[in-house]
Formats: sequence, structure tokens, C-alpha cells
Amino acid sequence: MSKAELPLHWSEPVQQFLSYLRLERGYSKQTLQTYQQQLSKLAYALQPAHESWFKLSQAHIQQQLLQFRKAGLSARSLALSASSLRSFYRWAQQAHLTRENPALSLKLPKASKTLPKQLEIEQLSQLLSFDSTEDILACRDKAMLELFYSSGLRLAELVAINLNDLNQGEALIRVTGKGNKQRQIPVGSVALRALQAWLNMRPSLLTDSTAEQDRGALFLSIEHQRISPRQVRERVLHWAKQQGLGQHLHPHMLRHSFASHLLQSSGDLRGVQELLGHANLSTTQVYTHLDFQHLAKVYDSAHPRARKK
Repeated sequence: MSKAELPLHWSEPVQQFLSYLRLERGYSKQTLQTYQQQLSKLAYALQPAHESWFKLSQAHIQQQLLQFRKAGLSARSLALSASSLRSFYRWAQQAHLTRENPALSLKLPKASKTLPKQLEIEQLSQLLSFDSTEDILACRDKAMLELFYSSGLRLAELVAINLNDLNQGEALIRVTGKGNKQRQIPVGSVALRALQAWLNMRPSLLTDSTAEQDRGALFLSIEHQRISPRQVRERVLHWAKQQGLGQHLHPHMLRHSFASHLLQSSGDLRGVQELLGHANLSTTQVYTHLDFQHLAKVYDSAHPRARKK
């Protein structure tokens, strides 16, 4: 059976679940795609031998995850599949489609913890040192990069910002994060100057062809519309290469750098949590490990008994 022929009683509950996440929970497009990919992968694997999602037992799912593992799927990928299933069945229980959540107590291999990558302050200075006074795209990109690092934004948050979300007088920006939750974040003086330079040039990218819903966007593309996440990723890679960083750079690394550097300076984990828009403190605590790594480097280079002879 080809993927196009997935039975409706397997595909329809997933679509209803995704609609719930989009309309009721305000999940981002990227998160919805992840859920759809994970659940579709499981549906195609399970449906030949099983009647429906709601006839599966924990043993059935456990066995399928074992097959995925034997096929080479990483522990992290298996954890993502299991997490997607748990959320799907929790929704199904609320919707009275099933009484059980067979994904609740799955046994999974332990994934190795990977710390988020960050840039050192010197690397950030190198990245942001390009001239942005003449070229409109360089001016826009400088404002985006400075705002990423100044305020620790997610990529989806940055592209969704509108002009009326920026309060230059109060040096604040309003962003809409995961779960459609809004928060106000300070904007540093360097980022404010870069934003003002961009706002002076921005009208050049507005034309009669610009769609109404894009006219208020803070950041516009060369196509005269709201800039897309893909375009932002491409521009970040462009400047990393242009500035000789010598590493693959993605927007989220600027958010990680913001969090780690702020924590190193302030030691205020709760404050960093609020600024990042993390629902749980445990999500923010990963940056304490980065902070420890930084301190360990300082120790190794500075302590008389730590120096290698």
C-alpha cells in the first residue's frame, strides 16, 4: 500500500489532532509539521497489521519502536515519536475517542544529552561587524541578527513581528511565542540603532504588490513580502560565511548565545527563563551546563594548578 492510500480512519484523527493544536493551542507551523511527520511514519508502519489507532496496545507500539530502533533510528528520534504519540492519545482521551493512552509508559533507550551550541562573544563581534550603511539587505540583516542576539528570539517569533510590536521609546519588543503566549522583551541599544537604520530603509521594499497582511511586517524580503524562516536561515548562513566564522550557523544559535551570555553575567536563571519564554524552568537549566563549561575553561586557563606544563 502506497503512502497516498493511508486509510481515512488512520489519517482523519491525526488531522483533527493537528487542527486542535493549531486552533486551540496556537502551535507553530514547524511544530505541527513535526507532529504530522512522526504520526504519519507510525501510521504507515502500524496500519497494515492493526485496525486503528484506538485498537493499539502498549505492546504493539513498543514492538514498532523496537523495529524502528533496529532499522537505525536514534534514541532521540524514538523519543520524539513516543512524545508525539503521548500527546495524540491525550487529545484523543479528551475528545472521548479512547479511554486509554497506550503510549504513556513506553520504555525507550536513553538519549545522550547534547548541549545547545553557542557563539563566543568574540565570534559574535566578528559576525556583526559587517558594513550595513549602503546595502538595504545588509541593513535589514544587521537589524535581524542584532535583534536575535539582543532579545533571544526564536526564528518563528522574529518573522512574525509587526511594526506595532516594537516600542522604541521603551526599548521593548512584543513577541508571540509557543502556545500563542505573548511576552515583552527588552531590546539593547545596539539592536535599537540597527533597527532604526533598517526602518529608514524599509519603505523601499514596500510596493503595491505587497499583500495587506505583510504590509505591517517588521522585516520584509526582496520579494516585497514578510520574510520567511527559510530566507532568514539563508541570510544567517550567508553572513557566517561572509564574515569567516568557519562554522555552520543557524538562527537558534544566536538565541542560545543570548541565554548563555546573559546567565554568565547575571546568574539569574528565572529571569532568563522569562526572557526566553520557557514554560518550565527545566528547559532553561540546560544553560547552567553551558555556564559551567565556561567556568571550567576559565579555571583551566587561569588556575596555577590547572595549567598544563
